[in-house]
Amino acid sequence: MTPARARTARQRGIALPVILIMLTVMLIGSIYLLKSSTSTTLTVTNLGYDAALSKEADLGIHTAFEWLALPATKPLLIANNAAQGYVATLNPAWTVSSPQFWTGAATLPVDGSGNRVQYVIHRMCTFAGAYNATLPVANSCMLSAAKRGVAAAVALGDSLSQNAPSYEDQPQLHYVVTARISGPRGGNVVTQAVVMMGP
Repeated sequence: MTPARARTARQRGIALPVILIMLTVMLIGSIYLLKSSTSTTLTVTNLGYDAALSKEADLGIHTAFEWLALPATKPLLIANNAAQGYVATLNPAWTVSSPQFWTGAATLPVDGSGNRVQYVIHRMCTFAGAYNATLPVANSCMLSAAKRGVAAAVALGDSLSQNAPSYEDQPQLHYVVTARISGPRGGNVVTQAVVMMGP
């Protein structure tokens, strides 16, 4: 066998390993693309599920707001009312993750999808009772100046601070309405709103 034929015979077998390497790279690339598209689909599905839960959690916010807006409710706001998910105080150390935060919360009936909505209304005061009570201890509440029929919600020079010395009109108390929903798939969404209204 001549040297040229020997080189050709040796080179014929190199194509198979190169093709196998290329097929392996293509297989790994296709698996990566498949996993990537699957994870994208799962992410979009989960975001859609969270958005749907957020909209359903708003039912708790609306239910609480409807109760707060009733004229007959105002005299009841100086004390806790567990039936309506109302707590007359708010400890600033609590967060929505604290179990104490949800003490006194109201639970709405489970909907057709198996979602359970809870809501709680906290008055931003240190103690129960009248917002301006001084005995046995002075109550401290988060207050804002009352809105007037002007272009700006708060007139120039009015204070929004909690320790403002006086208000020209009756101040508005702050109420934090918090709702959470627990879905059957393990989803959990919390939404909050602040309501300001006069005592």
